[in-house]
Amino acid sequence: MRGIVPKILPLENGDRLTRTEFESRYEAMPHLKKAELIERVVYMGSPVRVIHGRPHGDIVGWLSSYKIVTPGVDLLVDTTVRLDPDNEPQPDALLRIDVGGQSTVSEDSYVEGAPEFIAEIAASSASYDLREKLRVYRRNQVQEYLIWQVYEQRIDWFRLREGEYIALQADEAGIIKSEVFPGLWLAVSALLAGNLVEVNSALQLGLATPEHQAFIEQLGNR
Repeated sequence: MRGIVPKILPLENGDRLTRTEFESRYEAMPHLKKAELIERVVYMGSPVRVIHGRPHGDIVGWLSSYKIVTPGVDLLVDTTVRLDPDNEPQPDALLRIDVGGQSTVSEDSYVEGAPEFIAEIAASSASYDLREKLRVYRRNQVQEYLIWQVYEQRIDWFRLREGEYIALQADEAGIIKSEVFPGLWLAVSALLAGNLVEVNSALQLGLATPEHQAFIEQLGNR
């Protein structure tokens, strides 16, 4: 006896789907925590281990501290983004300008368009976060893209300039400073070492700058 084909097929790694097909299958699998469509190919997350969960939490904590004192900036974690007809990623974390930014929130509660900032936790340099996703984010004008390669203990923070991603460089104090979100400063070595007190101290320095205050005022006028 032949089996009954379900009305909506389950998602499988490597499926090639349209965005509409991807969404319908994803929504039919409420137990599934993470799946992404990158260049019409489905990528499904494996169980989250400590090696991913801990740096993810540290990044979200850093971004949360920034959001708290920067009204008009939206922080989202593990949220699906409709980038274009072929790509629907679910970044580990993102920052977007809520009013007048590059992205909007749809009536069915999806982010549509490119957030200004995306952060991803990658196992290693072999991850698709550094290949397919990077190309997709660049093409869709994600202005800043931070990738934490866990096994290599490396953080790269890219800035989009003239259609290409250029790595932002740390200053003499070892701090990388966002060009899109004034005051968002990161003490890279401290974060890699798990020294969150120093990470917070560097961020507080950024938040105390006139540039951050001017950014708040600019957001308030939108």
